Amino acid sequence: LQLVESGGGLVQPGGSLRLSCAASGFTLDYYDIGWFRQAPGKEREGVSCISRSASRTYYADSVKGRFTISRDNAKSTVYLQMNSLKPEDTAVYYCAVRLSTRSYCSADAMDYPSWGQGTQVTVSS
Repeated sequence: LQLVESGGGLVQPGGSLRLSCAASGFTLDYYDIGWFRQAPGKEREGVSCISRSASRTYYADSVKGRFTISRDNAKSTVYLQMNSLKPEDTAVYYCAVRLSTRSYCSADAMDYPSWGQGTQVTVSS
């Protein structure tokens, strides 16, 4: 089971980025996916998640209305579209998966056993 994030980089405040999380070695269809971030000196934070069927999503209050999570099971890829980026969005972003057992996903990092290596997002002028 492997997860590889991409799409991070340096962007000015107000800009956009789309993160991708490519899965390999397993069938993404049976998994919930979460996006998390960790800034220097801060705890890992649940940003967004999407359920197996994509019928349930979650967004942290800090990103609600600006970020959109989606999944393409045929491509084994999950996306996080990030708009109106702010300096406080600067962090390493991680995707994680867990075998789906409920109709809803979880934003608790402890619920996810498998993680990618992370991609750096820096929002700065």
